[in-house]
Amino acid sequence: MGATAHGRVIAVAAPTLEPTVNALPEKGTAMTVSFVNPPTLLAPSGFSHATRHKDTIHLAGQTALTPEGVIVEGGIVEQFHQALSNFLEALRSAGGRPDGLLSMTIYLTDIPEYQANGRRIGEIWRELTDDAPYPAMAGIGVVGLWQPEAMIEIQGVAAAE
Repeated sequence: MGATAHGRVIAVAAPTLEPTVNALPEKGTAMTVSFVNPPTLLAPSGFSHATRHKDTIHLAGQTALTPEGVIVEGGIVEQFHQALSNFLEALRSAGGRPDGLLSMTIYLTDIPEYQANGRRIGEIWRELTDDAPYPAMAGIGVVGLWQPEAMIEIQGVAAAE
């Protein structure tokens, strides 16, 4: 999957600490879409971390990848912390806040492990989102994710500030 604009693949490299935002050129009544790729996250290849159109932000799936490109060690709790941190970094870079999240989908390779750690996962949510209300959510069990060692991937939609 790649971000394309009028048949062109958009590749973004971000050497600064400001998020990279590329917008489609306006042609007549064409809509403007921003492609957001924070430099604090691993540089994307074939996708954007977030896209924004007007006041709607779509957030790509985030796993527990570090900026060095490795999945954090530990179990579902550690992976949830890193994946949610990545997700919120993309959200904030696109002009959103945790309390503006409309929906989240959490893909899990081990639903019973996630459920067994629900209390700790809830604490991490409250810590990282400043106790934002939970958006509409779905948890979906999957056989595997893009990185074989990943146990969780979070994607969502938010309203921008």
